[in-house]
Order: sequence, then C-alpha cells, then structure tokens
Amino acid sequence: MRNVALFFGSFNPIHNGHLILANYIAEYAGVDEVRFVVSPQNPFKKDLNLMDDELRYQMVQKAIEGYPKFSVTNVEFSLPKPSYTYDTLSYMFEREKDVRFLLVMGGDNLPNFHKWKNAEKIAEMCEILVYPRPDSPNEVPEQWKGCVRMIENAPLLDISSTVIRNAVKENKDVRYFTTKEVWEMMKKANFQSVD
Repeated sequence: MRNVALFFGSFNPIHNGHLILANYIAEYAGVDEVRFVVSPQNPFKKDLNLMDDELRYQMVQKAIEGYPKFSVTNVEFSLPKPSYTYDTLSYMFEREKDVRFLLVMGGDNLPNFHKWKNAEKIAEMCEILVYPRPDSPNEVPEQWKGCVRMIENAPLLDISSTVIRNAVKENKDVRYFTTKEVWEMMKKANFQSVD
C-alpha cells in the first residue's frame, strides 16, 4: 500500500516555503508521494479572493515538474463548495482504496482542528502530519495524541502567498520567493494583487 501525504492549500500562489516543506515530508516522513490538493475555497477564509482556480493549479503543476515524489490534484474543483477536508478525503478514499492517505497540517491549525467538519472521523481515517509554525504550540492536544505525528526538524521559511501578492501589487521583484516558472506565469497573467 502506498503512503500519500495530502498537502491542502489555496497555493495563491505556491511558493518556496510550500515546496521545501513538501520536499522534506517526501524524503523524511516515510511517504511515497506528496500530493498537493489545490483548494478553491477554504471554509475558514470565506472572504479571501483567489487567483483563478485553473491558474493556481497550473502554477503548482509547473512548480513541481520533474520531481517524481510530487503530484497535484484539482479534485476539489468539482466538489461542492466550500471545500471541507472530510468531504474531499471521503471522495478520495472511495476512489483509491489501495492508498494510505496522511493529512499534512500546520501547527497553527491544530488548536482549532476540533472545529473542522467531522474532525474525529478525519482522525480515524488518516494519520495527521503536523509541521510546526513559528507562533503555534508544539504540544499535541490530548484528544489527538493517537493520530498526530509532529514533523520534527522541518526547515520552514517564513514566506507567505500574501507577501508575494502584495509585493507584486507594489511592483517589487520577489522572483526568488517562488520558482522561476511560477513567477513567469504570474507576470504573463498580468497578475495584480487580489487583496
């Protein structure tokens, strides 16, 4: 059975922080693949304006090209919105019975995980790989101790998609915050900040 870590995000746009973390998980967390799940709408960020779904998906495709342990899916584009992790996992489990899925989560999400739709069922369905964030607690709540594994020593870059979008709006050149291909795609799309 293959172990596939699911890395959900809006990737608005994908940046080097995402890629470095995913690379670390692919090589050090005992998984065969890291699959980027491009989300059209996060239920906890209802007011977030996103770049075009297809553009964000294509940017991830371009950014991960050539690394065999990475893949990307736009499965959530065809599912009801807003996108709930439980619904997406259920859909994927039904279609890929020969895969053991793991859920990648930032440490800043762990304290509020109990608020997610069907959090207990998610915890039963898959192991949760939690990577620390600078301002998040590193302690696993008692309720989740059996299903959460902290990713130790993962190199984290404090880069955010918001910083990149704002920099572009201010006409700053932050090409090294993401891949060359993604930067070129943003320029070609005449991207302007959507904040």
